[in-house]
Amino acid sequence: MSTVNRPDHAVAQEKAATLIEALPWLERFHNAIVVIKYGGNAMTDKELQRAFAEDIVFLRYAGLRPVVVHGGGPQINEMLSRLGIPTEFRGGLRVTTPEAMEVVRMVLVGQVGRELVGLVNSHGPFAVGLSGEDAGLFTAERRTATVEGTPVDIGLVGDVVSVRPEAVRDLIDAGRIPVVSSVAPDAEGLVHNVNADTAAAALAVALGARKLVILTDVEGLYRDWPNSTEVISSLTADELREMLPTLSSGMVPKMEACLRAVDGGVPQAHVIDGRVAHSLLLEIFTDAGIGTMVLPARQEAEKENS
Repeated sequence: MSTVNRPDHAVAQEKAATLIEALPWLERFHNAIVVIKYGGNAMTDKELQRAFAEDIVFLRYAGLRPVVVHGGGPQINEMLSRLGIPTEFRGGLRVTTPEAMEVVRMVLVGQVGRELVGLVNSHGPFAVGLSGEDAGLFTAERRTATVEGTPVDIGLVGDVVSVRPEAVRDLIDAGRIPVVSSVAPDAEGLVHNVNADTAAAALAVALGARKLVILTDVEGLYRDWPNSTEVISSLTADELREMLPTLSSGMVPKMEACLRAVDGGVPQAHVIDGRVAHSLLLEIFTDAGIGTMVLPARQEAEKENS
């Protein structure tokens, strides 16, 4: 004779309630493209790496179409140090010499991207790695940094000025999960280091994504940092534009990327805390969400929240 252990009905009902809470969001975002910028502690902590890969695969099985864009600042710093190549930052941006660019390319495409592809593919044959160089995905234009109001040269650093998303769209249509490294050639073919936040925003616009989600090492956009740790749950693009001059240098590229996305037609852009395991699922599938959401003009914001 065998016996069956009685389930803890309270625990079971709590799990069922969590699943039911996700139902309207599953309906709303079914078949939607979601572009996720992967960075911060989520890239360096082994448990967070695994949790992120699980989230991405969950999105795929849940009927969404995720696309990942990643940087790799900590890994680049480590490799440059190991090779004895000095690194310098000006205006918050890495000065990228031709020697440093070789390392940036090697680390992003050959290390960080491959590791993430492997983590995702441990759950099924989904992820395909590529960079901004592949199939002409990104074209970059060299940029400068601003130090004390003066433009300064920072080497092979560029902004994404055009996107050809056909290769990424082909992968999505085939049921794959594109994992994109943030390097890109200019019009002459010279490869540049590009900011992963802005690259993700440009790709989200080109793909007509429903969401851009940027993982960070903070809870979201603080209302009055460092005087307050109150996180703004949502704001419009116009409200964010007014705040930009007051933001810390680390948050500026992330919030500018959110602006670029919603100004380009992406309905929602989010900055969330990548230090929280499964923060991506908390943002997409719970009523409360997590982090800060940027919406278009007021009337559009009201429509999105209705």
